[in-house]
Amino acid sequence: MATTAPNSYLRDAVMTATPEQLQLMLYDGAIRFASQARDAIVAGDYETSYEKLSRAQAIMIEMESGLRRDVNADLCERMAAIYGFLYRKLVEASVNKDTAAIDDALKVLRMERETWVLLLDKINTARAQAGTADPQQTSEHCSLCVEG
Repeated sequence: MATTAPNSYLRDAVMTATPEQLQLMLYDGAIRFASQARDAIVAGDYETSYEKLSRAQAIMIEMESGLRRDVNADLCERMAAIYGFLYRKLVEASVNKDTAAIDDALKVLRMERETWVLLLDKINTARAQAGTADPQQTSEHCSLCVEG
């Protein structure tokens, strides 16, 4: 029963989140899994590190596949290059049990997350100035290149 509550909480959080919030949740998940994998490598727990790095890699694939090139092709190509770099670093870390590769990925992930938070603040300010309570109305205008 204890595992049901967190799962239902996460499900509800995902189902009620805006596309922008979902992107932030993906960054948070990738950072969390990569950090856990780093800790596992340091502890010599390679099975756990593999599992956590695999989950972080899956997030990178999901983020890349969610890009909407029809909205802003140039920006999406740049983001795809970043996601590709992160994916390769996470694979390198997994294959070589390399904490330095994870550190490289974490540095970029944290910077991207911080940038995304600044963008969310800007979107929320724009919504407030427009007097729009419905996130879906302004979400279409502020989506850049992320699919919701």
